[in-house]
Amino acid sequence: MTEAARGCWGHAHGAGITHHVMAGLVVALAVFALLVPAASRADDELVPPPRLPDGRRPKIGLVLSGGGAKGGAHLGVLKVLRDLRVPVDFIVGTSAGSIAGAAYASGMSLEELEEQLRPLTTALLLRDVDRQDLPMRRKGDDAINYIGPEIGINDRGRLALPKGAVAGVSLEAVLRRFTVRQRSRSFDELPIPFRAVATDLTTAEMVVLDHGDLGLAIRASMALPALVNPVEIDGRLLVDGGVSRNLPVDVVRAMGADVVIAVNIGTPLQTREGLTSLLSVSEQMVRILTAKNVAQSLTELRESDVLITPEVSGIALTDFDHLLDASVAGEAATRRLAPRLRGLSVDEGTYAALEQRRLTDRVAAGRIDAIEIDGLNRVNEATVRAGMDSRVGTDFDATTADADIKRLFARGDFERVGYAYSDMPDGRRVLSVSLNEKSWGPQYLRFGLGLSTDLAGSSYFDLRVGHRATWLNSLGAEWRNDLQLGHTDRLSTEWYQPLVPSQTLFASASAQVSREPFDLYDDRLRIARYRKESEELRLDAGVALRNTGEFRIGLRRGTLRLGTDTGLIPGRDLVPTTDIGGVETRLQLDTLDSLRFPRQGYAVDLRLYRSHTALGAADTYSKLDLALRGAMSWGPHSLRAAYFGSHGLGSGTLPDYELEQLGGFLRLSGYRTGQFVGTGMRMGRLVYSYRVTSPGLLDGIHVGASIEVGRILDPAALTPRTGTLRSNAMYFAVDTPIGPLYIGYGRASAKDSAVYVFLGAP
Repeated sequence: MTEAARGCWGHAHGAGITHHVMAGLVVALAVFALLVPAASRADDELVPPPRLPDGRRPKIGLVLSGGGAKGGAHLGVLKVLRDLRVPVDFIVGTSAGSIAGAAYASGMSLEELEEQLRPLTTALLLRDVDRQDLPMRRKGDDAINYIGPEIGINDRGRLALPKGAVAGVSLEAVLRRFTVRQRSRSFDELPIPFRAVATDLTTAEMVVLDHGDLGLAIRASMALPALVNPVEIDGRLLVDGGVSRNLPVDVVRAMGADVVIAVNIGTPLQTREGLTSLLSVSEQMVRILTAKNVAQSLTELRESDVLITPEVSGIALTDFDHLLDASVAGEAATRRLAPRLRGLSVDEGTYAALEQRRLTDRVAAGRIDAIEIDGLNRVNEATVRAGMDSRVGTDFDATTADADIKRLFARGDFERVGYAYSDMPDGRRVLSVSLNEKSWGPQYLRFGLGLSTDLAGSSYFDLRVGHRATWLNSLGAEWRNDLQLGHTDRLSTEWYQPLVPSQTLFASASAQVSREPFDLYDDRLRIARYRKESEELRLDAGVALRNTGEFRIGLRRGTLRLGTDTGLIPGRDLVPTTDIGGVETRLQLDTLDSLRFPRQGYAVDLRLYRSHTALGAADTYSKLDLALRGAMSWGPHSLRAAYFGSHGLGSGTLPDYELEQLGGFLRLSGYRTGQFVGTGMRMGRLVYSYRVTSPGLLDGIHVGASIEVGRILDPAALTPRTGTLRSNAMYFAVDTPIGPLYIGYGRASAKDSAVYVFLGAP
């Protein structure tokens, strides 16, 4: 040791270790305890509970930290505390810890808690909208490969974005099931007094929630910044409590706890190799803030307190598919500390009495005396009420109310929806629905991209821009504009006008100009490319069949012609400018759970078009277009069937400008894209798909194979194959932030095969 070092040591030893050195040692030890999953004291050390002057049993406070899906460990901890007959007098939870804490404090049995946790998955918690709940107008958007979030244009004309990737509607519905036993708005009046910890987004201060809607308090406590939307409570914008106090020892001590049992599942910092994206870097910043405040909280533990640190490092923050695996880890970590915890146990009679008092009966539902709706500005209240199945005078049903809330959110007008069913001072039972209209609306922009190549010369891309202006009048009129550039050029505009507040009846006026290409092939050799150019006006009236379907009937009027990209014969010589006019009837039904990777449901799209010279058309004919889809699944396996047909009706033939194409990925995959052209076609396919990874925010990874059969009707002159065509395909697909990406191989014969890279829904 150098002389300088000896001098420093002597000074510190002689005068006492300085405050700064001591603080540094304490923080270092605390960080070590956070990052290394081991108890700071020997597992078999028995520390008796503190002696209280009045001889009473010490009050025990349970602190449950946040950690995302690792929060399943808290269930295992609670099981062992029950087995050891360790009473709990106060509970404080942060983020994931607030779920188990609130459920236990409000009187839920551990068996019921486990039953509620078992079916939870990442996809269930992080997906706000089930496709079946979408209005029919919104379901059609799934066929467009939109990229990124919806961009809003607010009332001041400024661009704005959502505050999080997930609104938390599904999450909030789940949380209501965990807190259904709440009787009073004061958390002190729960069977076990409870606190949830959140963070004020504007001041970074810790916010201790001790009253109000228990489910909403938990939702605020676990609103992970940038992932889940913040929650506004009492005028404060709140996010995940882990940012300010992930292990709130001081909060439970302030409630009156003499002994603290702290369960730390906080996530350690990621390694440099794990920092591979903007999301991982953002998450690392949250982990840094969490690690610092946990280190401080660990210094507040006393000798008589118990620190439980389950080994859950193998479970990712958002891997809710493995909640019960974390429970096993929590149980194992707590049993290792059983010798210490037995010093806090009580006799069987005392524990049984405490447990009986905790397990209160569920609140009786009763009838709905009134429905109050709050938070509306633009949206018509009558439209909201018409979209709900809950009715005044009927018995309250939580399942029905949850379905109502999810359906209202799926409309696309709100950034948060919630409800509370409570007793009023005057004796009425009221269902209160709270709605927050989108702060980034009422106009919206979306951008999309489509891409396909067979790596043999047939390649295309499309750029899409969509604009919606909503609630232009009290009935919910909407003005929609869409622009597509690339393989197909299209510009369309539509005014959609509901005719009644329920929006079941509507009228529509639209206009569209388009340039849609098609190729002519001599076998596999492309010899010409033409473009079907059209301008069209439409007037429709229709009925919305709730969220399942839509029926329309309307008039069409316009012109079309054939333009030339490449080819020896000019397109105008084949199809000169031609007038079109007629009546179109269309029925759509859609219950598919997804267009990207459907696993259940069906879809029907039936169009009957009657062209007539009396309506300005150059030709009189009738045409039927029919598309059928269906899907079923078992485990990771799914089977999808589809049929597409387009052909004339009656004895007459269709004119040459009524063109259909076959060929391309999953449309006779062994052939070139659009290789077969005629005035009609029929095609069927059967696709088997295996889901390799579980879905989360995205749909995961899939592999699949298809059987495809088709026929082109009244083929173009250079299309030599007029019989039944068969093809097969195999593919690998992954859902990405820019859409589903397919890499596939199609084969029809020894010379007819193709390799595809396809972005979008095929």
